[in-house]
Amino acid sequence: MNEVMIKDNSFLRQYEARVDGHLAKIEYSSQERKVFLTKLVIPEEIELEGFKEAFIKEVLHEIQEKNLRVVPTSPQIAGFLRKNRQYKEMLPVGIRI
Repeated sequence: MNEVMIKDNSFLRQYEARVDGHLAKIEYSSQERKVFLTKLVIPEEIELEGFKEAFIKEVLHEIQEKNLRVVPTSPQIAGFLRKNRQYKEMLPVGIRI
């Protein structure tokens, strides 16, 4: 999976990606300069090889562009950050995964 096109739907507070008519999303909430990534939903129909990782990377890149910190409350996203230590600097001070 190469590049995933995402959209920040601020009204529903979720990052979205459409693949073959199906919607994958990462729900979030914002507080001060932090983004809490609360839930990852990927329909079975788009469980493509590498899609989940590419989707999370794009969302983290978008958050990084806005100069915000990330607090992963979703177990899947926390697991991704555990495996990909290059995103460690995006965590707020005192948060460890």
